[in-house]
Amino acid sequence: MGQFQLLAQPLWVNLLVLIPVGVFLGWRSRGLQISRRQLLFCTLFALAFGFAEAAVVVYLRAATGLLPGYAGTLAEVQRVETAAAPYPPNITQFPQSLLAVEVLREAATMVMLISIALLADARARESWALFLWIFALWDISYYAGLWATIRWPASLTDLDVLFLIPVPWMAQVWFPLLVSVLTLIAVALSRKQVQL
Repeated sequence: MGQFQLLAQPLWVNLLVLIPVGVFLGWRSRGLQISRRQLLFCTLFALAFGFAEAAVVVYLRAATGLLPGYAGTLAEVQRVETAAAPYPPNITQFPQSLLAVEVLREAATMVMLISIALLADARARESWALFLWIFALWDISYYAGLWATIRWPASLTDLDVLFLIPVPWMAQVWFPLLVSVLTLIAVALSRKQVQL
């Protein structure tokens, strides 16, 4: 368990907390016309995809030797992982030969999340809101999936590499979870009740 750190790195990453506040202020007067059905299917996709991303991270760590004890049962992996070096490993420990693949995987993830939002609604405001909704739930599901499989994060103050594009973004786990929860609240409070 790490000591609480208020700021993410690089410093501009901290501005992400303003996105849910800004979109809520922009959307609250007119509201969002998003149906329960749209939210339901976007939620199902986000939760499933978040767990799939967590599984990919577990596999990548095991394949690169950064997940000690991966050659056993899941219970053994969890036991060894808890006693192992803190997650995430230093970005310099990640094999350079796979770094380009990881950056492309992150870019592909964003393309998939955006595509689902655009398919769910043709209107720009609602598509943007659905993208934020999907992203927030995907992020929460990702951390839940990691915790369910390897018991990481052990604490909300554990440090994580949030993203690699254009440079590594680093923050404690509480930060992306806070942004995600605020985003879900902003979208939910801005939504008009519509039947589609």
